[in-house]
Amino acid sequence: MSDSIEYGSLMHEAMRGLIRNVLLQVAKDGLPGGHHFFITFDTSHPDAELADWLSDRYPTEMTVVMQHWYDKLEVTEDGFSVTLNFGDQPEPLYVPYDAIQTFVDPSVEFGLRFEPQGDQDDATTNVAVVESTDEPVPAEDDITQTHEDSEDNAETTDADVVSLDSFRK
Repeated sequence: MSDSIEYGSLMHEAMRGLIRNVLLQVAKDGLPGGHHFFITFDTSHPDAELADWLSDRYPTEMTVVMQHWYDKLEVTEDGFSVTLNFGDQPEPLYVPYDAIQTFVDPSVEFGLRFEPQGDQDDATTNVAVVESTDEPVPAEDDITQTHEDSEDNAETTDADVVSLDSFRK
């Protein structure tokens, strides 16, 4: 038993659970309305699965867009798999929740950013909740578009971020 409550780890777990629940709903009912996701993940995570040519092109991280075309979305306790279109080439991906760095739904101005801090054991202690889509969208080279219309929804401005660091002792 620890000498203190690990609020950072609990928040990390809760936010990953939120992503899981959202993806479960989308797997069941599809994306409602204008909802779409920008998901940035660590491609070097040991449990991430992607085509060799994608991991060669994106050796550290990749941002994918789930919007107009995606297929075979399967959500598990530890991650999700989905087939996305990369230049008219469908490719399956498996993304563990622990590999996710950002999850943004610009249609409702919601986003999460998981920032590693110090060594790997501290990586679960810093979660920022983005309350606005004013967060800069990654450069076009860093985004893998799943549909050409996705670019029309990307706007670049400043972000309003709530950092949990100020609440820690």
